[in-house]
Order: sequence, then structure tokens, then C-alpha cells
Amino acid sequence: MNRDRIHLKAPGNWINDPNGFIYYGGKYHLFYQYFPYAPVWGTMHWGHAVSEDLVNWEHLGVALFPTQCGDQNGCFSGSAVEHEGRMYLYYTGVHYHRADPRNIHLCPEDDFESAQMMIISEDGMHFDNFKDKSMVVPVMSDNGPGDMTHTRDPKVWRGKNGWYMVLGSKTQDNRGELLFYRSQDLMQWDYVNTASKENGLGWMWECPDYFEIPGGKVLIISPMGLLSEEPFEGNQTVCMPVEFDEDTCSMQIPDEYQYMDYGLDLYAPQTTTDAEGRRVLTAWLRMPEAVKGGWIGMFCIPRVVETEKGHIYFRVHPNIEKKYTRKISHPAQADSAGYRVSLALKEGERVSVGGYQISRKDGRICTDRSGVFPNNTAQCRKFRMQAATPEVKEGYRLDIYVDENLVEVFVNHGEYVISNAVYGLTKEIQTDSVGRIEIYSLEESD
Repeated sequence: MNRDRIHLKAPGNWINDPNGFIYYGGKYHLFYQYFPYAPVWGTMHWGHAVSEDLVNWEHLGVALFPTQCGDQNGCFSGSAVEHEGRMYLYYTGVHYHRADPRNIHLCPEDDFESAQMMIISEDGMHFDNFKDKSMVVPVMSDNGPGDMTHTRDPKVWRGKNGWYMVLGSKTQDNRGELLFYRSQDLMQWDYVNTASKENGLGWMWECPDYFEIPGGKVLIISPMGLLSEEPFEGNQTVCMPVEFDEDTCSMQIPDEYQYMDYGLDLYAPQTTTDAEGRRVLTAWLRMPEAVKGGWIGMFCIPRVVETEKGHIYFRVHPNIEKKYTRKISHPAQADSAGYRVSLALKEGERVSVGGYQISRKDGRICTDRSGVFPNNTAQCRKFRMQAATPEVKEGYRLDIYVDENLVEVFVNHGEYVISNAVYGLTKEIQTDSVGRIEIYSLEESD
């Protein structure tokens, strides 16, 4: 089986959204959207990986694949919960009304319907795709809430008054919308309420995730069409403190929001609670082209989500942080899992990490990857070369985690993060008047 450290990557071919992220049976299970036949988007399966520590990952192969009319054109994103020792997976099944005659994995003009489905596993390792699936929320009707085509990505959690499910959807006038359901047995789901914004915030809300942590209640959504700066990617992920009432499933969504990550490459995140009860997030890194070995798609470092005074922090998970203990003098001394660079970056200073440029200007952390990113296709040109945080408040510290195809810049222990896909990093670090720089690789035991 394929194994990864620090960053979970496609075992080959294509992956996108993380799914079914859960700590179950003493292991972290992370499923993911997977097309196992080529490094391109296609009919979705669920791949499956497990880890004991969020550091070392083992790929277990395909867990879900299409078998029923409701999911015959793909098992799309969803979540997992545990109940009475069993693992319940919820996902969106897609059925094309017609397929592209030259590529059956594509659907012209979004002519498909979506339903919410479930499969139960006794041990979280074995999944009978032929016997154990059921439809729990059917295709939306014309006169009901939601949209027949664009309703998807069930996130399920245990509340005080039962089980809850939130779906991403759209209104008839093309505004993002959430649909809330309640269940007492995880099988029968009753529609309760909706939530949306009058100003739209994109035309459809994908991958909703709601949770409560010390300091407040948080909503994360991935609005489609949030940005309209052609030719750049318009679908982005945002987060915000919210108010949610379980009895009525009413949610108050503020006008202001943060980007989950200011590199604008990460998308479709999912959270779970770790073994110590911390809220942990991972997300899909969008990449413009396959890398050597014929794979495309990977996930960011698992991040602990915390909130203070209305601001949401994304901090490196301590299991990851404590692994970088071997101090090295040069990136060439790091192993294949990459390295961490720690420094304080003051106003006007800059550092180049393998050709990835990081600077501090007007109180913001700014990055430029134009020297380590392809620009040879229209898909490549959808990616922004420069990124910047809002003005930082808490200091100058940067912790930069460097992988061959991903750089993650954590500002002031997660006040803001910039993550970017990269290609062709060198093994050099160059600075402009920057003070002390520390470089760490993984501990020797790894």
C-alpha cells in the first residue's frame, strides 16, 4: 500500500475533496474524492486512508464506488459519524440524465440530479457497496427547498436534540443556501429550515461545515462564483462566526467573513474532532497539472481550528509541529517529507524559499510564486501568482512548511495562512536583511 507522511497525496491519478474525516476505532480515517483511472476529474469514487497520528498515512484503496441508480455517475462528497460502534458514511449520489457521448464521465450543461445517500460499515474498513447503501434524502422536487441538481455534500453531526445534517444548495434566484435536517436514528431525516444571504455570496454553497468550539460557533462554506476576476478561480472557501439554534435550525450568518486560507488554492475543507477533542481541518490543494508519477491532488497539513474575539485561527496540529525537531543548516539535508523554516519577518524584509517569495509590506504578509509555477495552459493561468493576508495584528513570526508541491505559510501561529501549489522549487533559501532563520526536518525516527 502507498504511504505518505505529513501531506496525504493522491495514490495515483486524481483526488479532490476530503470526505468522511473521522477519528474512529483508534485511527483517523480520511476518505477523498477519487478518480482511479487517470489524472483527470471523472466519475467519483471514495478513496480511503488511515493514520494513527495525522502524520503517517496509509492508503487502503477504494471504499465507495457507483452501484445504484442514485449514484451511478458518482459517489460525491460527504461525511462520517460513529454510532453504537458502527461507521455511517453520508454522501451525494449523482445520476446523469445524459452523458457526453465522447466521455461518459462528463455531463453536458449540468443535466443531472443529486440525492443524499448512506452506507454503514461495521468496522470502518469494509464497505459493501451492493448491499449496504440507502437513499436518505431524495432528489429535491420543484416545489420544495433546494435544487434538484445543485444540492450536495451532507455534513452530519450529533447535537443536543438528535442528529443534524446540513446540505449545500442554491435558491431559485441563484443564491447560496444551506438546508438543515434532523434525525433521531440516522436513517429517517426530516427537513427543518434553510439559511442564506440576501447579498448572495456566490451562486451555490458547497461543502458546508458547522461546529461549535470554545469561543464560538463556526460555519465554513465554499461558495461557487464568489469571485468574478476572470480568468482566476471564482470558487473559494470562507469561514465566519455564526449563531445557530438547534430547536429551529435557524442560523444567523454575518456579512463579514475570512478566507480560510489566503493563498486561494485550498478548497472544500472538512473538519472532525481529534483524539483530544480538538477541531481539526484539512482541505484539498487545487493543482493545475499532474506531477511526476502521474498524480494530481493533495491535502494540506491538518490544522486545529480555534476562535478568539471573533477571529478564526488555523494552527498547525501539534502532532505535526512536534515532528519537526531535527535542526538542519540547509534544505538539501531534509528528507522527502520536506522541512520547516521559522523566522521573524519585519516590515520591508523578504525571503525566498526555493524560489517562492515571501515579504512583509504595509503590515501584510505577501507571497509570489511566479518563479515556481507553470504558465503554459489556460488551467495554469486560472491560478493567482501573488497572494496577501490582511494586515497582521499579533507580530512577525512565520512558520513555513515546505513540500515539493506545496508551501504553507503560517503567520503568527495561525492568525492567517497562505498555502500555494508550487512546481520546481530549488533547495536554496535567500534572504534580504532577515535576522535569525531556523530550518527543521523530521525527527530521525521518521
